[in-house]
Amino acid sequence: MRAFTFPGQGSQAVGMGQALADALANAREVFEEVDDALGQNLSKLMWQGPIEDLTLTENTQPALMAVSLAVMRVLEKDVGMDLGASGRFVAGHSLGEYSALAAAGALSLADTARLLKIRGQSMQAAVPVGEGAMAALLGLDFEDAAKVAAEAGHGEVCATANDNAPGQVVVSGTKAAVERAVDLAKEAGAKRAMLLNVSAPFHCDLMKPAADRMAEELASVSIAPPRLPLVANVTAGQVSDPETIRGHLVEQVTGMVRWRESVGYMVAEGVETLVETGAGKVLSGLNRRIDRSLTSVNLETPDDIEAFAKSLP
Repeated sequence: MRAFTFPGQGSQAVGMGQALADALANAREVFEEVDDALGQNLSKLMWQGPIEDLTLTENTQPALMAVSLAVMRVLEKDVGMDLGASGRFVAGHSLGEYSALAAAGALSLADTARLLKIRGQSMQAAVPVGEGAMAALLGLDFEDAAKVAAEAGHGEVCATANDNAPGQVVVSGTKAAVERAVDLAKEAGAKRAMLLNVSAPFHCDLMKPAADRMAEELASVSIAPPRLPLVANVTAGQVSDPETIRGHLVEQVTGMVRWRESVGYMVAEGVETLVETGAGKVLSGLNRRIDRSLTSVNLETPDDIEAFAKSLP
């Protein structure tokens, strides 16, 4: 049994998706539809850069989604894959949750592109540049990382933002508090603790203005029941009810990405293969740390898709 997973920020690279667009008309149509929805030549930025502009949150989020959805469009149109018959769940890391929902037919491609553009803009605007930070704490289990975050707060915001894998937890909050967390993590025995090169402190209470904006935007968007259940970031459990999904998408702006638990949930439900759909191999690396018995498959290029097609019934 397999689940389809969708990457978040950090997987972007100049050139992503270009091989798909060059080789396959159905993939090319996805990039054109995203460009049209945004009124922006995002695909040119994706394929030509510069990387500094591609890495801007408002561009990264819809760009990564576009690559993921181009892969899914090719699987369904060129390969003839039936998502409902080929998988058990969809799941995505942070912005990847939107990609997962679009892939499963819960959100339209155009709505997803617009929502992610707004999500990126509002997350960036929520905290002035330089006032927030995020740090990776490596080598501490989640409970110890959570204690470090709580101790580092001192009346400021410092929270666990991503529970990515055993020994890989990311904290987020005000710059001073996160810097304290780095020092405390080292004292607590972390193998490494380091500030991340990010533009805002994602997935903590400082993102409340962005969550409010997304609540407004999501209120007017149609959400259908997904063809496969979503394993949600904020609960690490499955959900198919559109209104519950709408609420979770608001909560995940400030809430923790429970990826370790999400993968564990899917494994407990019988999933043996996780298909990373889109740019990069970040999730596959995390998934191996979570459960060595899992098979990971990456789908980004036409060759990847051709090889995967042979495994389908």
